[in-house]
Amino acid sequence: MNIGELSKETGVSAKLIRHYEGIGLIAEAGRTENGYRVYSSDDIHYLRFIKRSRELGFPLDDIKSLLGLWKNKSRSSKQVKLLAEKHLNELDIKLKQLKDMSDTLKNLVKHCHGDHRPDCPILKNLEQSGSIS
Repeated sequence: MNIGELSKETGVSAKLIRHYEGIGLIAEAGRTENGYRVYSSDDIHYLRFIKRSRELGFPLDDIKSLLGLWKNKSRSSKQVKLLAEKHLNELDIKLKQLKDMSDTLKNLVKHCHGDHRPDCPILKNLEQSGSIS
């Protein structure tokens, strides 16, 4: 199949497919005599795996490791679990940071009069380097 068909089958854009090839996440496609890329059904599975991994927020380096583990039928699930736990911990940290930011903004919005007066706690907070609350 060509890159357009692969893109339609997987929901991954042709540009992203070429990028994944360029960084070695998937193998470079074979070429026809006139230079068109040719893909196999394996490529569909790899790209769906990558797409789902990206939807879960895994970074590309971890996806490369996960792909290697997925292809290696003699792997231990421990390796996979360690990668997933590391990613989960990073997500938990990001969630806490987002919650803190949201709480701060809610507080600032609550205390901003939003009227004709020039004083604004939102702007005052933004001008204070390193202060969140």
